[in-house]
Amino acid sequence: MLNRKTFFIREHVGLIKLSNTYDILDPEGEGLLGIAQERPGGFVHVLRLLVSKQHLPTKVFVYEGNDPKDESRLVFSIQRGFTLFRSKVRICDAQGNVIGGLKSKLFSLGGAFQVFDSAGQQIAMVKGDWKGWNFRLLDNSENEIGTITKKWAGLGKELFTSADNYVIALTQEPKPSEAILLLAAGLAVDTVYKES
Repeated sequence: MLNRKTFFIREHVGLIKLSNTYDILDPEGEGLLGIAQERPGGFVHVLRLLVSKQHLPTKVFVYEGNDPKDESRLVFSIQRGFTLFRSKVRICDAQGNVIGGLKSKLFSLGGAFQVFDSAGQQIAMVKGDWKGWNFRLLDNSENEIGTITKKWAGLGKELFTSADNYVIALTQEPKPSEAILLLAAGLAVDTVYKES
């Protein structure tokens, strides 16, 4: 799954959802690559009825293939604690070791956050446009290394559900460790920074 440059992320549709599931697809039509499943925990599910999801902790587990119950297929997870102004996200490998992180910028028009490696060094920045629908992945020299683009799903679906579709496209073949961080950044756009 991590040897690709392009991913299509499709959120499962639901009118009222307390947690999300995403299909990770090959946009070339080769089918399902993996599944990302949010598991915030029992108490947090109840709190989501009263408090915005953006402030509550969450965990998203990313599996290769189509069976999120098969823990041997876990590729990585995205974890965020309680937040008020700036979200900090840990990205962990299948064994639970921290391999990177994300930190939102305090002030940004379309949304922005930094991508860090396991040593805490910034390796990329994700910047959104003024609508907050399209994002650019930039390296430390401000060169574009990829894009995250929201795909229109139709008026009815967009108005009456919170389901979103994104395409994550990298400009070059990433190393597996970079692919995890960049795919996590793309998933975090919706799961961590945009859901309310």
